[in-house]
Amino acid sequence: MTHDTTRTAGLGFALVSAASFGLSGSLARGLMDVGWSSAAAVSVRILLAALVLAPPAIMQLRGRWDLLRRNLPLVGVYGLLAVAGCQLAFFNAVERMPVGVALLVEYMSPVAVVGWLWLTRGQRPGPRTVAGALLTILGLVLVLDLVSGTTVDGIGLIWAFGAMVGVTAYFLISAREDDGLPPMVLAAAGLTVGGVALLALAAVGVLPFAATTAAVHFGGVTVAWWLPVLGLGVVTAALAYVTGIAAMRRLGARLASFVGLTEVLAALAFAWILLGQAPRSIQLLGGALVLVGVVIVKSGERAASA
Repeated sequence: MTHDTTRTAGLGFALVSAASFGLSGSLARGLMDVGWSSAAAVSVRILLAALVLAPPAIMQLRGRWDLLRRNLPLVGVYGLLAVAGCQLAFFNAVERMPVGVALLVEYMSPVAVVGWLWLTRGQRPGPRTVAGALLTILGLVLVLDLVSGTTVDGIGLIWAFGAMVGVTAYFLISAREDDGLPPMVLAAAGLTVGGVALLALAAVGVLPFAATTAAVHFGGVTVAWWLPVLGLGVVTAALAYVTGIAAMRRLGARLASFVGLTEVLAALAFAWILLGQAPRSIQLLGGALVLVGVVIVKSGERAASA
């Protein structure tokens, strides 16, 4: 596969992953509005995805169980921080603030990725990458509508920043190729570790765990509870994680993290359609700046690799 073809495939995977992840907040909010706790929604989402991915992951591993054993510490960090911790923090955030706002705070992670790679690997960002990062910061200010004095829930904001740390770990770990773990295996193993950890915390009473079979309401439409649960597990977790890892191994953590910002736009659209959380004009302007930032960073990556 040529370099350009690899990049094109990576961009495709990244956009599919971003759109899939972007649906999670709205589906989870619908469940939580009828009595689900955030821990229950996260646990079901993660474990269902692990169940879906387990058979193809075992086939992809082809009996190389020693490969999985050697990478247990990496899988553990991935499952606890990048999967369980990240999703729990995000779902707690959307309980207290609009989905789009929580997600955009979470997706300040590309700036953290750039800083981490600079400090630890000496990958100093070029002028275009810096310009793109500055645009994302400006976009965040506009989407939060800070310029008009809008109040933001402090606890929700702390949860959203916690989710940002988890997403940063997700990008950095998923982009690793030296461990030899196929994307499907890393996703399935990490989801299993994260789901089991959440269930254990719920069992000892650390996390409130509540679920109901009540019908869920989205934009005036009522659906059975299992439909958003299925969407959370299959689309927003299984599909999202596998395509996300595939994207990062083709694009690298830095570029993939910026392309992943399109998740914010998908989340705003889904929240508008499913929850009636219509974005304000200033938020749409912020979203446009995010897109421009992605384009600038992508052009900078291309120039750096030329």
